[in-house]
Amino acid sequence: MALNATTDLMHAPAAVIATLTDRAFAEHLTTMVGGELKSFEVAGDVAAAFTLTTVRSLPTDRAPEIARKFVGQTVEVTQVESWTAPAADGSRDATLKVTVGSLPVSVAGSESLRASAEGSALGIEATVSSSIPFVGGKIASAAEPFISKALALQGNTVSSWIERG
Repeated sequence: MALNATTDLMHAPAAVIATLTDRAFAEHLTTMVGGELKSFEVAGDVAAAFTLTTVRSLPTDRAPEIARKFVGQTVEVTQVESWTAPAADGSRDATLKVTVGSLPVSVAGSESLRASAEGSALGIEATVSSSIPFVGGKIASAAEPFISKALALQGNTVSSWIERG
């Protein structure tokens, strides 16, 4: 299933990257959904190319019913974002890979952070897939809106985090 979403932010790309690479922000975002931050690692200098790896334990109570059949009350989600160095205006691109613990569902694609007159736009273009024969497509279809909502929450939370100072 294709996953395409863009969130407009009233903040410059550098402020957005600073927030996304802030462990306190990751902990706050994870707590908002009732999860636990297991690991948070920034490899490289955020002023240049870097990789951000976040591992969260998340409750499955909001996950699609078909997906809950394959996991327990929580699932470990690993998100790896490999960001390029910023362009002159602060814009960046990243490759994205998300794996969902023991559930054979993954997300692969790209992210973009584009400077705009109003601030920036954080976008994602990815594919949600599942390797389970016969029901994999149903699981991916059910997971797509869940993942899309999570990304929208991240975008909204980035703005409020920056604004609170």
